Amino acid sequence: MDSAGQDISLGSPNRGLLSDSMTDVPVDAAAAAPAPAVEGLTEAEEEELRAELAKVEEEIVTLRQVLAAKERHCGELKRKLGLSALEGLKQNLSRSWHDVQVSNAYVKTSEKLGEWNEKMTQSDFYKKTQETLSQAGQKTSAALSTVGSAISRKLGDVRNSATFKSFEDRVGTIKSKVVGDRENGSDSPCSPTGSGDRPLPEHTPF
Repeated sequence: MDSAGQDISLGSPNRGLLSDSMTDVPVDAAAAAPAPAVEGLTEAEEEELRAELAKVEEEIVTLRQVLAAKERHCGELKRKLGLSALEGLKQNLSRSWHDVQVSNAYVKTSEKLGEWNEKMTQSDFYKKTQETLSQAGQKTSAALSTVGSAISRKLGDVRNSATFKSFEDRVGTIKSKVVGDRENGSDSPCSPTGSGDRPLPEHTPF
């Protein structure tokens, strides 16, 4: 250990005293001097600003404490009213969306989109496209109407044809025969009811 360390050791009789080698170390005057005032401000103005800054910081801390107390009170009221966190989230989203709608950026964006829409609808390209689509729709409707009329006409021709009438007459004749047979079925000799009144022959016992 060097002499400087021995002089300041606890067991040394010279403790508390600096050695000669340490007394020659110069002291930094800039570090010891107070910080200079901001350029353009006097000492009085600087002191006033520092006091105002401390007051504002104290007010911020107080407001944060008040806000935290209000939030706790709000949470207790919601709990007593049975409002869940989801309801609170919905209210916050609704309030945020309302704030967005009334914001300047949203209003300007809506106005800009309205201007673009108006310019687009008034452009020649949009008008030509709309006219083309309208004509295509009219042609499609006319084609479908023509097809429907042709089908109806074809069905009418089929019904008025001799083949269809002959077929219809045959179906009517068959239907009449079937209905007539059903009506006369009770008087038929083959009917099971015809022998219902006949006495059964008596069998002679052996």
